[in-house]
Amino acid sequence: MRGMAWIGVIFAGLLGGCVRDPYVGAEGDTRSAEWYIAHQVDRVTGTELPSAAVHGWGSNSYVDFPKISQFQLTCFDGHPLVRFAFAFKIGNDRESVFGYRFDDRPGHAGVEARVVKGQPMLVLEEPAALATFLSELPGSRKLYIRIRSLIAGRTSAEYPLEGSEAAIKAAFANCPMPALPAKRTS
Repeated sequence: MRGMAWIGVIFAGLLGGCVRDPYVGAEGDTRSAEWYIAHQVDRVTGTELPSAAVHGWGSNSYVDFPKISQFQLTCFDGHPLVRFAFAFKIGNDRESVFGYRFDDRPGHAGVEARVVKGQPMLVLEEPAALATFLSELPGSRKLYIRIRSLIAGRTSAEYPLEGSEAAIKAAFANCPMPALPAKRTS
């Protein structure tokens, strides 16, 4: 019986070492309708790590069933960023084309975005493209995106957007937002 007690103590000690750092967890997240808003604090800088995410279903022409996909707004290294993450390959930076549409508004094709090298992620960070995207997000009900790739086929995803105003405010609270490109006057 004594041996079992020691096994229990050792097991409890091992589990105690598995406590997850709040920096990488979801503790303290809040919700704004469909959005998860992170409230973790960076233990290095003592500042909040701004982020908001919503999930939807992503489909790919080479994958039999839809899989979960994430759309995230964040301030990364002092710059606003939009990130789309998938559970399957979406292509690479040289031969993939990104497009999106909010609700029933006109869509945007050939948008400047990049696929993260070696990852099933696409980021939108170029200031003009990001400004246009973020100007259409508030008040929208849904976002449809598509990625066309020579090596990974076609990818699409749709995300519910209810609550986006609070998500934008939280994710970009300490981030300089890009200005919309000036309209040409001819």
